[in-house]
Amino acid sequence: METKGYALKEKVRALPDRPGVYLMKDRLGTILYVGKAKSLKKRVSSYFQRGRARSIEQPKIRSLIPLIHDFDIIEVRSEPEALLLEGRLIKQWKPRYNTDFTDDKRFLLVRVDLSQPLPRFALTRLRKDKHSRYFGPFPHSGPLRTTLAQMRRQFGILLADATPTLLPDGRYQLYDDVRQEIYGHENLVTPAAYRARVDAACAFLEGKSRETLKTLREQMQAAAESLEFEKAAQLRDLITALDATLERSRRFERHTPAQLLDPANASTPHSHGSAKASALAATAALAALARALDLPAPPEHMECFDISHISGTLVVASMVHFTHGRPDTDRYRRYRIKSFIGNDDFRAMEEVVARRYHRLANEGRPLPDLIVIDGGRGQIGAALKAFAAIEVKPPALIGLAKKHETILFADARAPLNLSLNDPALNLLQRLRDEAHRFANTYNADLRSRKIRESLLDDIPGLGAKRKAQLLAHFGSIDRLRAASPTALATLPGIGPKLAEKIHQTLRPAFPSPATP
Repeated sequence: METKGYALKEKVRALPDRPGVYLMKDRLGTILYVGKAKSLKKRVSSYFQRGRARSIEQPKIRSLIPLIHDFDIIEVRSEPEALLLEGRLIKQWKPRYNTDFTDDKRFLLVRVDLSQPLPRFALTRLRKDKHSRYFGPFPHSGPLRTTLAQMRRQFGILLADATPTLLPDGRYQLYDDVRQEIYGHENLVTPAAYRARVDAACAFLEGKSRETLKTLREQMQAAAESLEFEKAAQLRDLITALDATLERSRRFERHTPAQLLDPANASTPHSHGSAKASALAATAALAALARALDLPAPPEHMECFDISHISGTLVVASMVHFTHGRPDTDRYRRYRIKSFIGNDDFRAMEEVVARRYHRLANEGRPLPDLIVIDGGRGQIGAALKAFAAIEVKPPALIGLAKKHETILFADARAPLNLSLNDPALNLLQRLRDEAHRFANTYNADLRSRKIRESLLDDIPGLGAKRKAQLLAHFGSIDRLRAASPTALATLPGIGPKLAEKIHQTLRPAFPSPATP
């Protein structure tokens, strides 16, 4: 492995085998390239393998490798999350070696090849030919894949992986197991009959037909009123995916992709009927959660904590609040760890839990009905230690362990594993994932700020005191970068020569970030 020194080699060895985003930097700290990875350990270490540059066909990457002096990583939970974060950072920093995300090619399209006897619905990232119809782009792959699976059952269509069989009479057998794939539709069809199904599915993707959503909402409301909570929750999740696919696609066309990369800005407008049905489903999920956790009543107010850090630095925490099963963003809080320096999730959890509920207790405000900790026994123990330190009795408190989505209790009860489609677990997952998103966004913002300000550390003759003086005077690194040498030289202790060094270092090194 060819490295840039012992420290970099150790940093590569310590990489986690988890999905995430990596930022390659040059000797001045300038971000050269942002990439995503299913495994940060495998992907990033491949850049430093002996002879790697010579074996790469792409000139862009081959010329990048010798310039890499350092890197940072941001861990995430999944590949789709890494894709969204990668796009957000690329649009913010515009690294010179990133050519993707300059348009919508990285987002998924739905392709239907109308030249085929039995057109299939497939996912693609490029518009390849003139014979096909394309729908999208869709910025959220998860809801889109769920939508296509539902469309297969709803309209009786073929997806890309299907292998229909031509029968002697000219008809086609679409699937081997019709009950699994297109339950309720004829499996033996003529091309003309199948084309009618394709037309209906295309109309649905265009948003022209809302009858399917209307029917599903009516079914969900009926299930909730009949106390069939699990069925109502399943229908709610399906409606959310369908609605998100259609609405977000149209919003994507009207706004820039960067505005949609932050899930906080991707809310979907609902009609009055949809809001009512959604409220019923949330009520059902809360009732299911109360039964699963043996709570005295459905938890109207829930709070969840998550700890986030990048490469073991910039440790931050988030707290999100759900009211009646829905995000209550006005009550969200984010924290920078103050009690120690380093990477210790347990101490960080103890600090933020103590800060949050010591303040509520001092202000005489009620505690939530349920606290959810993103983590296992260690994180739960840290939270309980925090309550003991501030002498406040904790409310119901659980942990949600990531690996198997196991619910861990703060008391002596055994761990609980619910079905993956259980509405109680789905609600906890949404709460946990929102806390993770909020923490991850805060950490990315802090990392971006630190990267920009760290450029001042590389300027000879500029010590900590003068650096602080510059930032205090100009207010931000952007204003400092825009200042002329003459303006810089007016500050005490910064003469013309140092002012010129500052100006020359900052001007070419970092372009201004794109406005989100």
